[in-house]
Amino acid sequence: MTISYNWLKQFIKIDWTPEQTSELLTDLGLEVEGIETYQSVKGGLEGVVIGEVLTCIQHPNADKLKITTVNIGEGTPLQIVCGAPNVALGQKVPVATIGTTLYTETGEPWTIKKGKIRGEESHGMICAEDELGLGTSYDGIMVLDANLKVGTPVANIFEVENDFVFEIGLTPNRADAMSHLGTARDLRAGLVQKDIHLEFITPSVSAFHVDNRTLKIDVEVKNKELAPRYCGLTISGITVKKSPKWLQNRLKAIGLKPINNIVDATNYVLHDMGQPLHAFDAAKISGNKIEVKTVSSGTKFITLDGIERSLHEDDLMICDTEKPMCIAGVFGGIHSGVSEKTTSIFLECAYFNPVSVRKSAKRHGLNTDASFRFERGIDPNITEYALKRAAILIKDIAGGEISSELIDIYPKKIEDFQVRLSFENASKLIGEEIPKETIKRILTSLDIKINNVTETGLGLTIPSYRNDVLREADVIEEILRVYGYNNIQTTEKINASISSSSKFEDHKIQNIIGSQLAAQGFFEILSNSLTTPSYTALSEHLKEEHNINILNPLSGDLSVLRQSLVFSGLEAVAFNINRRRSDLKLFEFGKTYHGYTNSREEFKHLSLFVTGNQHQENWNVPHNKSDFFFLKGTIMSLLERLGISRFNEMPIENDLFSEGISLVAAKYKLVDFGLIKKPILKHFDISQDVLFADFNWDAILELVKQQKVGFKAISKYQEVRRDFALLIDDNVTFESIYKLAKQSEKQLLKSVNLFDVYQGKNLPEGKKSYAVGFTLQDENKTLTDKQIDKIMSNLQSNFEKELGAELR
Repeated sequence: MTISYNWLKQFIKIDWTPEQTSELLTDLGLEVEGIETYQSVKGGLEGVVIGEVLTCIQHPNADKLKITTVNIGEGTPLQIVCGAPNVALGQKVPVATIGTTLYTETGEPWTIKKGKIRGEESHGMICAEDELGLGTSYDGIMVLDANLKVGTPVANIFEVENDFVFEIGLTPNRADAMSHLGTARDLRAGLVQKDIHLEFITPSVSAFHVDNRTLKIDVEVKNKELAPRYCGLTISGITVKKSPKWLQNRLKAIGLKPINNIVDATNYVLHDMGQPLHAFDAAKISGNKIEVKTVSSGTKFITLDGIERSLHEDDLMICDTEKPMCIAGVFGGIHSGVSEKTTSIFLECAYFNPVSVRKSAKRHGLNTDASFRFERGIDPNITEYALKRAAILIKDIAGGEISSELIDIYPKKIEDFQVRLSFENASKLIGEEIPKETIKRILTSLDIKINNVTETGLGLTIPSYRNDVLREADVIEEILRVYGYNNIQTTEKINASISSSSKFEDHKIQNIIGSQLAAQGFFEILSNSLTTPSYTALSEHLKEEHNINILNPLSGDLSVLRQSLVFSGLEAVAFNINRRRSDLKLFEFGKTYHGYTNSREEFKHLSLFVTGNQHQENWNVPHNKSDFFFLKGTIMSLLERLGISRFNEMPIENDLFSEGISLVAAKYKLVDFGLIKKPILKHFDISQDVLFADFNWDAILELVKQQKVGFKAISKYQEVRRDFALLIDDNVTFESIYKLAKQSEKQLLKSVNLFDVYQGKNLPEGKKSYAVGFTLQDENKTLTDKQIDKIMSNLQSNFEKELGAELR
């Protein structure tokens, strides 16, 4: 929202600098995100003065140029070469002196310099109105009033307006501040808190009166729920033309393009008071009657932008007896608006149901200044006042007469609402006790009426335009923002509370796994849940009919909720590769969304993406490519960290992978992982291999909760290690050695470890050598040499009998 400082000062005569004012507005919750300067004439005509032509002769070397001497009120008159056909002796003209910066129509600056034109020196420029930005004529120089004083700055004559414009980041709840009146009202409250009491000036409508009753247009509100209040009147004998400069400057300052005096007047009142209005050409209203109603679904209607729209049965329309003329509170129709031929108007001012306006605006993809305010809720009790204000303004700038009584259909008045404020609750929420008199002063400055005062609290009446202040907590928030958050003292005492929560909560498990992945060199990404519907065509497992579509998408590429994390992750991979970061290890916690026949469901996932080298390029680190086994090792370490050890490897069924496996535990599929298919990578312009893992995080959480952690004390008695170097056949596996060893000694054999394998020279053909270590331990006593030798002898005997092994 943009607010003009000059406009603001029409309500409150503040003499602060824009910077001081912006700080106070920000403290009040109307955050000023930036301040820009505005000049009705770019450059402010600085350096342009009034001069008098003393001499004017023909240029000796050019037929279309003349040499003039011009008095600008200081020192020696200037010699200026001028090419305008209308320059003449004795004229008062605008002169741009050397060093003055002027601007082209497109806003590009250029500077006046001393120069020679066809051999004759020129020390400035006599200007035309288009060169100064004062008009569009370029037929010749501007000839000014002969009575003007030489040397006077031209900016003083043309009343160049210099303004500052605040860009305010308005929160959606502050509908009351969506105007210069509302902003000034807040500013007044802030000034009162600083003990600065300035008069709050509201526009007077005492000049309003009905001139005649020659143009009566009846109004019937058929849907009073969607239009709780509707006002209107007619004005005849108007002249549609350009608005006066002051009005144009007001609108231009806040970024609006002036159209004509009628439309500009309604826009002015909109931004002045926050009340939208609409003017209909009275001659185009069939049957001299306005009907506020809904129409049949599918009715065609052409809006002001020339687009034909199909109306919904819930759209509230402003109609005459034959046709719709305007989408209420949203956008006018092309056939009923004001044009240059308009001589009489019906001026509408209303309060429409915010929900109805919001739905209609979203339904038709329209976002106007009027709908922006109606959607958030305007003041229902300012309607008549704003209509009178607009009518007076139109009469002043367009002429005409008010030709009907002011119609005000308001069957059920929207009352101000009551709130009880407890001083004790205020102190608890604020964390500091604010003096009662200060609280009362703040509330009064906010137009909150104090009905009664007791020792414990206040009975309050909240004005209807504050539709965001409905509870005691809201009133306390209002007190605090005006009092100043910065004025609340910070306590030196630190309070802490301990919550009773399970160690298996989602965020805690996420933190554990996220920390482990980060320690392994992974980076977390966070991608958009909205994606393009075309991605479902890349996999047969994803069905287009399962897409959940967004009703009002920002674009076609962000129109559905994702069914898989792989595509948003590949977008991130492609983005990084395109910026020369091709060694990537990424992870993301996120949800997928599925619209099934009878339900809509969402599932949580953890996804891993690995591509390029395992480590960054370095002289002492080998260039190992990230491969399937690197990803598998990462996955196994994550499952081990979570205490999940019982699972099976199954063939993968997901067609996203060219090769891969699934890990399954009981009824749960834990993770699919492998190498993504080349055609999918090609869709994202990725030429290098990408490994992907998709964890079923919901299943992971369920299994983690089922894991029971056991405790076993460290044995007091030491372990014993013995090794065998076994010569065995090529077809004998370590698994068979491990199983036979465990069968031979079930109690004291703690581990079996293969630490060397040899095949080749000095071994018989078809043989290999395994170096196997055996760890023995008794939990209750120290093992004797006799026990150890017996166990090892038994192992050797079994290896020889069952596996044909020999000791080397």
